[in-house]
Amino acid sequence: MSTLDVPGATLYHEVRGSGPTLLLICGGVYDAAGYAGLARALADRFTVVTYDRRGNSRSPLAGPPGPQSLPQHADDAAALLAEVGGGPAHVFGNSSGAIIGLDLAARHPALVDTLVAHEPPLFDLLPERAAFAAMIDEVEQTYAAEGPVEANAVLQRGLDMGPADDERAPGGGPAEAPDPETLAMFGRLEQNFAFFIGHEVPPFNRYVPDYDALRAGPVRIVPAAGEASVGQPPHRAAQALGERLGVPVAPVPGDHGGFGQQVPAFAARVAELLR
Repeated sequence: MSTLDVPGATLYHEVRGSGPTLLLICGGVYDAAGYAGLARALADRFTVVTYDRRGNSRSPLAGPPGPQSLPQHADDAAALLAEVGGGPAHVFGNSSGAIIGLDLAARHPALVDTLVAHEPPLFDLLPERAAFAAMIDEVEQTYAAEGPVEANAVLQRGLDMGPADDERAPGGGPAEAPDPETLAMFGRLEQNFAFFIGHEVPPFNRYVPDYDALRAGPVRIVPAAGEASVGQPPHRAAQALGERLGVPVAPVPGDHGGFGQQVPAFAARVAELLR
């Protein structure tokens, strides 16, 4: 466990295991502990790096909270990789963490070998993009007028993914009893919740990756979609990303939070994809 000072923030991070470097980038409101099970399962094959993204949990901002820049979050990931030995490294990102990984791959290609992008919410790739854009506008307006709980209700209605996608727990939490590390994480989620809804959801969902750079670049990109989330917007966005980049989409166990619900199977699948 350590910290790294970056412009405007201090990043808490953890390093486990040995072997090729694998950076896990979380999305939503959860932090490094959301990947604790996955990291432990992969630490016999990789040097696994997990961290709390800026503004979340143990990674405080240097100033007051405000709208987040997705490229700045990707620069944070690049700084972490440089801190732990540079690249090229493997990267896994879930949800908005997958979009951060795409920006990292586009702008820092020398640092990334393979990126597994698990269900990135790139709704601009979907036919109903205008409806999703309007929903994000409503989330932003509702947050300003009524607060994070009401804004989250707008987001959940718009995504229509059911209770398992509640962003206050990764994938609704693991199927088995949470370990102490996960329980401690749950205590930090309330702090992250308003930050996520108010300062991350609007700018992150308006970000458009540099698809030309991703297609032309050296990074091997593997869009991944959950076997149990077929038809949900992030699953369809992963499929659309594969079509846009001309690469196959890899099925993975579980739904949008499968990494925390089906840890052994998910870890084995990630290791297989990285081979």
